Amino acid sequence: MKHNLKKGLALLLMTALILGIAACGRVVAPGTSTQVETPKEKTKIKVAALKGPTGMGMVELMQSHEAGDAGLDYEFTLVGSPDDLVGKIISGEVDVAAVPTNLALVLHNRTEGAVQLAAVNTLGVLYMIENGDTVHSMDDLKGKTVYTSGKGASPDYIFQYILQKNQLTADKDVMLDYKLQHAELAAALAAGDVNLGLLPQPHVTTALMKNQNLRIALDITEEWTKVVENQGKLAMGAIIVQKEFAENHQGAFNVFLEEYKKSVDFVNTHADEAAVLIEKYEILPNAAIAKKAIPYSNIVYIDAQEAKPFLQDFYQILFNFDPKSIGGKLADEGFYYKK
Repeated sequence: MKHNLKKGLALLLMTALILGIAACGRVVAPGTSTQVETPKEKTKIKVAALKGPTGMGMVELMQSHEAGDAGLDYEFTLVGSPDDLVGKIISGEVDVAAVPTNLALVLHNRTEGAVQLAAVNTLGVLYMIENGDTVHSMDDLKGKTVYTSGKGASPDYIFQYILQKNQLTADKDVMLDYKLQHAELAAALAAGDVNLGLLPQPHVTTALMKNQNLRIALDITEEWTKVVENQGKLAMGAIIVQKEFAENHQGAFNVFLEEYKKSVDFVNTHADEAAVLIEKYEILPNAAIAKKAIPYSNIVYIDAQEAKPFLQDFYQILFNFDPKSIGGKLADEGFYYKK
């Protein structure tokens, strides 16, 4: 009797164990085989960015990827100049890139539509720096010499357009001297060798930190808004994508855009932490410069469709100066990415 009781109890426990295991398993339809599900692999995405303001908004995303928290499998590349990016984009070596806004359209035209603009990520970063206190408006520039860099580049055309709209003629009412590059001009201003210079961030911050007598005389972004139609924004940087990648991986690319937007918000609201990351990823030389530059770098996220009206105006102005500055023709509808 005792032996039978033990045997019955053992059978009961065995049955309970089998039922418990079955309850934990997946319910499988008749005729199908059971398979262990493996985690879905993250989509690989190759992202390139320029050092400086155009790439500063990327740092929280880079940190998130490094920590294993990002939604995609990112591969980041940072370069020093737009020329270093062109070959990588045309060859398809990178899927996504942060580039100057005019270069975005140049690449779209050169690749016959294979590159699209997905978002604006940087607004105006140009400032008039003065060693003195005589310039407080565009009119105050009359009769003066402004040192600048990059004759025939977008910043040159932007400034000349603002001069025109203020009834000032370049090299007549206001002399433009292009002999110094950005770093050289920042150093010359800091040394007191130049009194008036047009510079982008972060060179502005670098100069101001070295010479307390320097001041921001004019915010070129504000001056632009005063003279363009509908107070349009001055778009200096953009996110571009290979059209084929966006079509084949639209869901993944939209995840990138959301994660990038979150990264931009972080940079603008957590300057101290962002500055440390900007130095860590060598986007700027050090955190001190980065912290001071962030508020003046106009790092933003604006979807392509929302940005289209002021981008069209911007491209038209550049085209009027020199069609080659945007690749020979204005943007078509296919240039602007749609989510």
